[in-house]
Parts: sequence; C-alpha cells; structure tokens
Amino acid sequence: MAEEVKNANIETTEAKASKSKQKKFKRIVNAGAVHIQSTFNNTIVTVTDKNGGVLTSSSAGANGFRGSKKGTAFAAGVAAEKALEIAKKNHALNSVDVYVSGIGLGRDAAIRAISTVGIKIDGITDVTPIAHGGVRPKGERKP
Repeated sequence: MAEEVKNANIETTEAKASKSKQKKFKRIVNAGAVHIQSTFNNTIVTVTDKNGGVLTSSSAGANGFRGSKKGTAFAAGVAAEKALEIAKKNHALNSVDVYVSGIGLGRDAAIRAISTVGIKIDGITDVTPIAHGGVRPKGERKP
C-alpha cells in the first residue's frame, strides 16, 4: 500500500512539472499606454494595453539606482527605455499614449526615452491630481 502512495505522488509531481513547462502565451499588442509616475524619490514606468492590463514595468530603483540617484532624470530615462524595449520585443508594441503623473525630474526624460526606443507617441496627457481646497470641515459654519 505504501508503494501505491509513492507511485501516486510521483504521478502528481510529473503532472505539475509538465504544467509548469508549458510556454506562456505572448500577447501581440500593437497599441498600448505608458503610465509614468514621477516623484522626487523615484520614477515608475508601466506599459499596459488599451484595457489597462500590465505588459511590463520598470523603475529607477529596479535598474540599480539607489538613494538620491533614483530621482534623477537620467535614471528615469533608463527605466523607461528598459520597460519599452521589453514591451517592443515581447509584445510587438509600436504606438502608445503617454499618461504622466507627478512632479518629479523624470517626467520629460522618460517621454524622450520612449521616442528613442522607436515607439510612436500618439498623445501625452498629464493626469497629476490637483488640490481643490478639500472637503468642508466638521463643525458649525462660521459667520
């Protein structure tokens, strides 16, 4: 009986191994969107399809920059270049809409890096949130 249990375990591990070796399906996406989140401390570049499904992402910190160097324009350009090269190679991306959020130094550098990779930019939109004075404070109104 113990031998039967061992055989059953061997079969299940073989089935799991064959499932994990299956090739992942690479989506071909001609047009997508690039979301650039630029802060004073880091720049994060995310490449998505038109529905918002993430294809690739990269950041200045993920590319080896540490400390105050992460907030520089050069680091933002490197992050954008890496994310877009992967998207172009794996998903055949060739045109994007760019959405920029934040007030960091990497905003312009990341957009320039997109054009150096050879991807066509359809439009650039600034989606940085703007403060509007907030909600009404609690308590009685003052005359």
